[in-house]
Amino acid sequence: MDRIYLDHAATTPMHPDVLAEMVKVMESEFGNPSSIHHYGREARKILDDTRDELAKSIGTKGNNIIFTSGGTEADNLAIIGYAEQNRSKGHHIITTQVEHHAVLHSCEELEKRGFEVTYLPVDENGLVSIDSFEEALRDDTILVTIMYGNNEVGTIQPIAEIGKRLSGHQAVFHTDAVQAYGIEKLSVEELNVDMLSVSAHKINGPKGIGFLYIRDGIKLARQLFGGEQERKRRAGTENVAAISGFRRAVQLSQQELETKRSLYRNLQNRFIGTLEESGISFQLNGLLDNSLPHILNLSFPGTNVEAMLVNLDLAGIAASSGSACTAGSIDPSHVLVAMYGKESDKLTNSIRFSFGLKNTQEQIDKAAGDTAKIVQRLAKNNRA
Repeated sequence: MDRIYLDHAATTPMHPDVLAEMVKVMESEFGNPSSIHHYGREARKILDDTRDELAKSIGTKGNNIIFTSGGTEADNLAIIGYAEQNRSKGHHIITTQVEHHAVLHSCEELEKRGFEVTYLPVDENGLVSIDSFEEALRDDTILVTIMYGNNEVGTIQPIAEIGKRLSGHQAVFHTDAVQAYGIEKLSVEELNVDMLSVSAHKINGPKGIGFLYIRDGIKLARQLFGGEQERKRRAGTENVAAISGFRRAVQLSQQELETKRSLYRNLQNRFIGTLEESGISFQLNGLLDNSLPHILNLSFPGTNVEAMLVNLDLAGIAASSGSACTAGSIDPSHVLVAMYGKESDKLTNSIRFSFGLKNTQEQIDKAAGDTAKIVQRLAKNNRA
């Protein structure tokens, strides 16, 4: 059976060039970057070169980049690290109801530590209202954390506009750009953000490595204690091989940015077109014209998400019901709950298809055709 992987929003396969780079480094550059001898200096050069490459990709400079173990640690360091370091300025934080759990659970932890968090609602397209944001903003707000693009439905938030509204306010602005990086063109200056989180495994790089951009002058409370790596902001010997792979993944993603965006939009349209031709009933969750091009979240009335996923897998199609971090959970998607309410049928019949490396038009045509047949069969069984 030829299997079709349509769950790139959960994780992506490593690019062959990334793997080759990592193997080369693991074989030859085993030194500790903190050591001053030749081996350490060679490892340090890989870190420095990568830091500059990452910085260039978002329009900043190398010393603003901190290596982390991935998006979750980057979010935790930004949110908890900033709040704890700046308690004297206030205790209020603003986020949204549709954030990744790395952000939501960080905010929930801060509530236990005495902070107050406002969780902004979204409309039926998953979009935050600028008016609701401005109503929530207070003099004692110290941090705003709003994701760039949603990992379940793809909705892109008005980050640049929110950043402008914060001009002159004491609050620092953080965005989780894990799902958007490598697909959207990002500039921290144009977005008006002070911190930004990224993970390598979403752009065909290795798992276990990411970065946090931190604007000059921002101080964070340490979350890891040990050595003085990463300019004393993140202790622990750096993963040199993974960092080298991260660099190669970034180079490839930046070179192919516009090509990928165009391809993914085309795949979205082909998938939808095939479903429309089949005559099945389905609805789009979110908006195509204000979303990440590689994510397509669809509701199939008359079906059940568990049965859909099992049947898709039997047909060789890997898809998802939403966030990979909640796989196996019986709870409905918190994103769809925020968009449609707890009573909506969409909570139990929505599937996320996400596109990426090696997906072809032929694969999408087949996957969409098979999906239509499965929906027809399940809907018929439910009516019987």
